[in-house]
Amino acid sequence: MGATMKKDSAITTYIVSRLDAQSTLQAFVAAKLSVSKRAAKNLLDDRKVWVNRRCVWMAHHVLRQGDTIEVAAALSPEQKKAPPKIRVLVEDDHYLVADKPSGVLSAGEESAEELLRAQTGLQGLQAVHRLDRDTTGCLLFAKNVTALDEAVAIFRTRRVTKLYQAVVWGKFARNASTLTEELDGERAVSHIQREAFSADASFLKVRIETGRTHQIRRHLASIRHPVLGDREHGVKFARDPRLLTIPRQMLHACGIEMPHPMIPGNVLKAHSPLPADFRRCLTVFDMGK
Repeated sequence: MGATMKKDSAITTYIVSRLDAQSTLQAFVAAKLSVSKRAAKNLLDDRKVWVNRRCVWMAHHVLRQGDTIEVAAALSPEQKKAPPKIRVLVEDDHYLVADKPSGVLSAGEESAEELLRAQTGLQGLQAVHRLDRDTTGCLLFAKNVTALDEAVAIFRTRRVTKLYQAVVWGKFARNASTLTEELDGERAVSHIQREAFSADASFLKVRIETGRTHQIRRHLASIRHPVLGDREHGVKFARDPRLLTIPRQMLHACGIEMPHPMIPGNVLKAHSPLPADFRRCLTVFDMGK
């Protein structure tokens, strides 16, 4: 017999049969999902595959009979063919702030930058800063090189307010806290405000002074409150089955504000509401309204 399969709205579960024992994890996932080995490896790299409730990303991990394999919900091939339409939150003659969806890079091939160029017809559009692939929310774009250079100069002066919302594991003990642990030998400052909490998770608002790589995710993981759904810095062993239902890291860039680089005396700002998957996560962990 082949592997036993159980499927719900968030994850697909397989039990490894005797015939599938000794297969590599990559080969097993590719066969069961009817995808290429490269696509299976992408799922592993994205930390969306769990073996016996432990997140495993080694392609050549050897399976044993009776192992439980859980794969977080992935886009179907049909869904992947249709590029997402990106919402524009704020726009003027020099800039636009887009509401970046999850699963899309900020810049580069098949990125939010590329999609917006096609969507708006603005071929000179360039991302001023970056958000992680699975982080949603406010992303600033410049419409020409001059606007880009002026915005980058403002970013370097630390006069940009960037606000994020996050759902993290565990009850965050304080109403407010500031994390200052250096990252990669450089200064990193994250200001945390607790918005809500339940027995097992907390809803936080985070303002960052610096923009180190994965700053919020690394800072919160360092104090044992990793961002839910973070496959790289987050919970590696899913004792709570609800963790397997989180489709991506629960980090959302909810706001950005800065002096307008091209119009002295004006302010450029935007707000992005919580996306649907974030609201579902809050409900799953008893913090939804």
